[in-house]
Amino acid sequence: MSDPVVSWAKTISRWLERALAVAILLAVIVFAVSSASVLAGMDWRQTETFYEMIYRVLILVIGVELIRTLVTHDLSAVLELVAFVIARKLLKPDLTALDILLSVTAFVALLAARHYFLRPLSPAAGEEGGTKQARATEQSGGRG
Repeated sequence: MSDPVVSWAKTISRWLERALAVAILLAVIVFAVSSASVLAGMDWRQTETFYEMIYRVLILVIGVELIRTLVTHDLSAVLELVAFVIARKLLKPDLTALDILLSVTAFVALLAARHYFLRPLSPAAGEEGGTKQARATEQSGGRG
């Protein structure tokens, strides 16, 4: 009895995530168009205009990465999303030293997570994990 319920719940969840992804995509498109018109009217001789453009581009990238995360459920997509959020946070002019320290620490943790959890698999490795170089070394009898 729980099998059809679980299957039904997963199907509903998948379609709700896709609907959210489409809604976010529409919002990203509307934001991009409105940002282009706002940026076109700004004074490009000022440094603040450049910062505003970078800030808006990072918001758009975060939106696209959020869509990718909802659709793929890939750990690399989640890590990239968090990296862009941290990068956007670091561009704010009113950061304290603690904000910078915490952001750098979070970014180092992301790099560590990427290194330890997202090792590239060789085609022969299957579900076992490991890096391509480690697999090649094992297959050649330790000569690498």
